[in-house]
Amino acid sequence: MSGLGQPGVAAVKWSTASTLARFALQLGAQVMLARTLGPEIFGIFAIGMVVLTFASFLSGCGFSWSLLQRATVQAEDIRFALTWQILVGLLTMASVFGLADGLAAYFREPRAQFVIEWLSLACLLTAASGPSTYLLQRDLNFRAVGLIQVGSYCAGYLLVGIPMALLGFGTGTLVAAWLVQAGVVLVASYAMKPHPLKPLFWYAGAATAVSTGRAVFVTNIVNWLLNNMDRVLIARLLNAQALGLYNVAYNMAALPNSLLLGALQPAFLAAGARLQDQLPRLSRVYLQMLASVLVLVLPAFVFLALVADDLVHVLYGQAWLEAGWVLQILFISMPAYVVWGLSTPVLWNTGHKHYEFALQLPLVMVGAAGFYVFAGQGLRSAAGVAAALLVLRAAVICLAAMRALHIQWVSLLPHAARGLLLSSLCLIGVWLGQNATARLGSAWLSLLTSGLLTLCVLAVSVGLRPQILGSPTTDMLLRFFPQLGRVLNSQRLRTRTDVIKEQQS
Repeated sequence: MSGLGQPGVAAVKWSTASTLARFALQLGAQVMLARTLGPEIFGIFAIGMVVLTFASFLSGCGFSWSLLQRATVQAEDIRFALTWQILVGLLTMASVFGLADGLAAYFREPRAQFVIEWLSLACLLTAASGPSTYLLQRDLNFRAVGLIQVGSYCAGYLLVGIPMALLGFGTGTLVAAWLVQAGVVLVASYAMKPHPLKPLFWYAGAATAVSTGRAVFVTNIVNWLLNNMDRVLIARLLNAQALGLYNVAYNMAALPNSLLLGALQPAFLAAGARLQDQLPRLSRVYLQMLASVLVLVLPAFVFLALVADDLVHVLYGQAWLEAGWVLQILFISMPAYVVWGLSTPVLWNTGHKHYEFALQLPLVMVGAAGFYVFAGQGLRSAAGVAAALLVLRAAVICLAAMRALHIQWVSLLPHAARGLLLSSLCLIGVWLGQNATARLGSAWLSLLTSGLLTLCVLAVSVGLRPQILGSPTTDMLLRFFPQLGRVLNSQRLRTRTDVIKEQQS
């Protein structure tokens, strides 16, 4: 990680802190809203979000993305990006609003029309906030980005969403919360990073921006298909309640994933853009990140999968218990999604921006066939297909990124072995905890005991054999948590002393 330098490390630290805060807020708000509103209302809102995410890709976000990729940014670049983002955002907003009735009919859920119509406004809000947001990321000003993210979520969900839910506003609760959050992001991001507002429809550097925007647009469409075809077919073939259960389980599984990618991906992309001509350095950073995912993230998600049933029972209550098995299989696949998210910036920063959509395009057909065949058989089948597709996507993009950086895939095997070993230790800790509390029938006690015993097993194992983490992962931890150095170094010293004593005896 040292390859990113001190600005990159500081950016990741700020991004991690803000994402942790947002994670805690999001978890608390979503749990309270889920308990208050129930699976069916969440399913209706999920239909609107499927439409919104697709429409957001049409809102010209690629123009602002080009600001992040440029070596230098002039006022004309910003004016051009803002102009076209607002124009396309307006057109998209009008199109989504006009198609709301037909889209609701396709999903066989008339109540979704209201959600789609109001969420169309978010297309314009998101498009207009793009330039300031990407300029802040370009500056590695993740302190400002983090404050905006946390503040907008508080405004949308804590100040508006939860009170509306308690007052019985139903689906309108989630719509209002989302729009308030998007509005606060627009105002706050511009306040943090003011930029020229004068329209500019064309200029000398427009061709480069359009080229980048086109690549981002096509890539986003492919990613939308891969990320949302499960929800589209579940909503079409099953019902709103099934979609609500699936969507909450998926979002729950993705929360830790969002925490990691929200902290690492923007900083890696922005800092990696400055290392485009230093492939050996970029290669070392990327390999260190992959090693850390395998050694640290994989065991964490394995633990979460093992306690998924208790987690659903404790957080969401009886109405959501059916989502437990879905959560298990999705947790297992989430490390692959982290690998995918860290690999895409490599392709963009090494001149292979078209690879992301070109390599994933065949997977759209594979995923569509899988979901069409299995989604109608129930949530478990749909979750299995979604998990398999995540793993396949990660493998394809990761191998392409490693090839671009001249990294051999076999170099990951030792780190994968360490991750599997630590995952086995998690299994032991959870098994001990669940068996110790089985007769008591308390999900709270089972979850707490399993967590404590797993931490003890891991702490003892790493304390006795710190080399189990491997050098890249240890260096990553020490980079961000220097305090761990004393513990690891003292343990290494004791290990060497024991070896010397054994040799002398």
